[in-house]
Parts: sequence; C-alpha cells; structure tokens
Amino acid sequence: MKVILLEDVKALGKKGEIVNVSDGYARNALFPKKLGVEATPKNLNDLKLQNQHADKVAQENYEAALALAEELKDKKVVLKMKAGEGGRTFGSVSTKEIAAAVKAQLGMELDKKKMQLPEPIRTFGMTEVAIKLHPKVIGTFSVQVVEE
Repeated sequence: MKVILLEDVKALGKKGEIVNVSDGYARNALFPKKLGVEATPKNLNDLKLQNQHADKVAQENYEAALALAEELKDKKVVLKMKAGEGGRTFGSVSTKEIAAAVKAQLGMELDKKKMQLPEPIRTFGMTEVAIKLHPKVIGTFSVQVVEE
C-alpha cells in the first residue's frame, strides 16, 4: 500500500514522502498514530499543493533575507566602552550587546545567536560583523567601538 507520511518515521522516511508499506503496518501502526495517510488521488493533490505553498513561503523568506542583508550592508552601530590598559577595551563586546545596540540605534530585531563573531571584540575601532539571516544569505554590518 502506498502511504504519504505526515511525520518523520524512523527507518521509513521523512514527512511528505510517499512510501510503500504492507497493508497491516499501514492500518495498525501508521493510520491510528496519524503518522500517515493513504496515497489516494485527493491526498496526493493535497500533498502537491502543500509542497507548492511551502516552496512559495521559502522563496519569500529568502527574498526577505536578501532585502534585509542589502539594508544592513550600509548600517553602522556605535558602542561606547571604558578604556583599559594599553588602549584596549575594559572587558569585551559580545553579540548580546551588539543586538541590544542594533535594537536601540536602528530599531531592528537581530538574533544574537545568528551573529558570527569568531571572538568577542576587545579593541576600539571598526569591526565588520556577519549575521546569518537565512541558510543561503549572510549579511554584514559595521560595529564601531569608541572610548567612553
């Protein structure tokens, strides 16, 4: 029997796949647990429509990420830090502080977990910060650390 999986089933397949299983397994395990439905023409058409909708949403998210990356490219955020010894910052600037500064200065919500800093900023001056907006889109913006 052909079955459309509604959830990921270990050792069988991923959500949305059409798999061939025995009639008993489908009736006694997959259907009662709502893990799959029979692959009737109506259900196949519904699956096709869901996939088209998911593709459309994914494309819209990708385009929105590209637009945000383009908008961020020219932006600059200024952070004030106390000076320590040797002209270095007293402490360091982390992604949490950068995210708070972006929200305050630019009015944008950026996820601190998606910012890609190899290590916290410990010097004064300009630093380019990369942020992963989408699996295929990485945007950058400038962070300037100045002495308080």
